Amino acid sequence: MSDTVIDAPGVAPTSKPPRRLGIPRWARPMVVVAIGLVVLSVTATLTGQIQLTSSGTAQAAVRLLLPILLAGLGGLWSERAGVINIGLEGMMVLGTWGSAWAGYQWGPWAALAGGLVFGALGGLLHAVATVTFNVNHIVSGVAITLLALGLTKYLATLVFQPISRNPRESPKVPGFTEFSIQPLADGLRAVEQQQRVFLSDVAGLLGGILSGLTPLAIIAFALVPLSFWILWHTRFGLRLRSCGENPVAAESLGVDVVRHKYLAVLISGGLAGLGGAALVLNPGQLGYLENQTGGRGYIGLAAMIFGNWRPGGLLGGAALFGYVDGLQLRAGGEAVHALLYGGTLLAVVLAVVWAVRRNWLSAAIALVAGVVVYLVYYSIDTVPREFATYAPQLVTLLVLAAASQRLRPPAAVGAEYRKGEGD
Repeated sequence: MSDTVIDAPGVAPTSKPPRRLGIPRWARPMVVVAIGLVVLSVTATLTGQIQLTSSGTAQAAVRLLLPILLAGLGGLWSERAGVINIGLEGMMVLGTWGSAWAGYQWGPWAALAGGLVFGALGGLLHAVATVTFNVNHIVSGVAITLLALGLTKYLATLVFQPISRNPRESPKVPGFTEFSIQPLADGLRAVEQQQRVFLSDVAGLLGGILSGLTPLAIIAFALVPLSFWILWHTRFGLRLRSCGENPVAAESLGVDVVRHKYLAVLISGGLAGLGGAALVLNPGQLGYLENQTGGRGYIGLAAMIFGNWRPGGLLGGAALFGYVDGLQLRAGGEAVHALLYGGTLLAVVLAVVWAVRRNWLSAAIALVAGVVVYLVYYSIDTVPREFATYAPQLVTLLVLAAASQRLRPPAAVGAEYRKGEGD
């Protein structure tokens, strides 16, 4: 049967829209999570790589996704107001130094405050450049990152070297006391040790998420629904988002566009600084180390784009990147090699979904990609550790390429704005 329908005599034929699966919008994230769990469980069972679903991997993933999540939230606030913030990396760098300096003297809560303040200072500089002086947003962001790298190196040499005898790192910073959600965490760990297919895999992942938590992790996860509520369910959030969609129209309705842009970029810098504090307060580090951000500000920006400028999707992107990073750190090339098999299964699932929706081109591309990934998996026994180290960055590129067709950024993001343009 043809996919073309005739609406009326004399009217050009139109194509049928792709068939939908009939899944309610609120249930789609749960369906995606369920598919991911099944793919990981099958992969772990068939390849014997139990680290794919172990509680240790999940716990490491939570720690590693926090700076990415916080940086991504910072980018979300800024870009929803129309200001591109590629300087998230630099604001994170400032946050690492400020967090280590304050945390060494006054403890972990002061470390959070120090990271927040120093990151917000970077945000303020970006706001002055882009909002007041209309400097190109990309140029300003790159300049802030370069400035942050030089400034923190100077400050570390000035302040930390006399104490730690090393200009590249700070003294050890007191960390938060870790806790687990009991007795649920112990019960899940017991199920994990029974090695039951799927049940133990789910129990391992959930047990890792609920174990080894810190107040910073609770704050970071709470900021996701809080950001959604503020930006989509308050008057302030509506006005802020209108600045990123059509600032001239917003100004004509009485919105102080400049003030909202400044607030958004300040909040953005503060959140990125908290991401830097998350690196400093990581139980495996507990201190400042030169270049410790490792490009996570850029990965946070990629997670925000993957999430289509929405907090829920951003959380999913940060979880994906954190999981891959945690997996390669705990299990190395063997586990990353097993992920190639999981990637094959996921490609087949996507091909089936797109075929059901009659999106034949996407289904064919997914199927071909799955065959290619499987051939790579079959032809090698392990992924070299040097290559596995860059697995998070590679996943970032692949995910952005796959998600590029459905992205919808704010209409006026990156556009120059001058007060009074609508007069």
